[in-house]
Amino acid sequence: MEKLSKFFLSISLLILTFSCSEKNKEYSALSNEERKNLSIEIFDGGSHFPQGSPKSMTRIEEAIAIDPNNCDAVRELSVAYLKRGMPHKWKKQMDQAVACNASIWQPYRGYNYLWFYRDYEKAIADFDASDTLTPNFTDAPQGHSVDYWRGIAYLGLNNYEKSINYFDKYLTQITEENGEDWAEPTAFLYRGIAYYKNSNFEKALLDFDKLLFYNNDRSADGKYFKALILKNEDCSTAQEFLGKAEEDFKNGYYNNRDYVETLYQLFPQDFEKLHIELKAQCQRKKETY
Repeated sequence: MEKLSKFFLSISLLILTFSCSEKNKEYSALSNEERKNLSIEIFDGGSHFPQGSPKSMTRIEEAIAIDPNNCDAVRELSVAYLKRGMPHKWKKQMDQAVACNASIWQPYRGYNYLWFYRDYEKAIADFDASDTLTPNFTDAPQGHSVDYWRGIAYLGLNNYEKSINYFDKYLTQITEENGEDWAEPTAFLYRGIAYYKNSNFEKALLDFDKLLFYNNDRSADGKYFKALILKNEDCSTAQEFLGKAEEDFKNGYYNNRDYVETLYQLFPQDFEKLHIELKAQCQRKKETY
């Protein structure tokens, strides 16, 4: 039985090798333009497969084998490695994509550095490079301006002034072009946090109010940070905000991301800690009066 299994395995490998060899001969007979078009067809033909699945990766690898300059396919192959936590393979593929088409994929690599690796300095370097690669145009990897992403990256580096400056730039541009209601609401959250960390509580509260306004008064983050600011001034109002923040959190209205923990993401222990602090603060005020 064991010999029979080995025999069938050998036959299968032989058939696979012969098939690949025949395919390579077929591809080598094609012109550069035909190889390019076939690579695109094979790559696009696998778009319905789940991202990172074996079937998807097989189609992408075939598309790259036909045309190594299919930059979109080269980048897409990196995604599976990234989401599986294989940085050495992601980095190699992503760097190849950047070399293939830097103006498209360098800012996207910066986005990956920002969220998947929290390497804020490398993220900023890639975002800055995009300004040189595409002058007079603001790149928007993953749907948001590089100024928005730089604001988050500088917040991660605790450089609050630069973080505020880039959020200002992002919000000014989008307001002038389309109106403030087109802005990503978390820009107000993160700029508010930068103001809070910089002890500019008045401006921080304005941003948290805007976050709540554009989120239809549903944001655990906005209410939590308002409670944090009001803790020393009006502990009873702070307790009210904290209670509402917890309710929003339980209903799923809080800042989070797929695959990774977002910057300044809230967790149940954050509410517990602030509850204890507010209870003590309110008790001290009662005893004072």
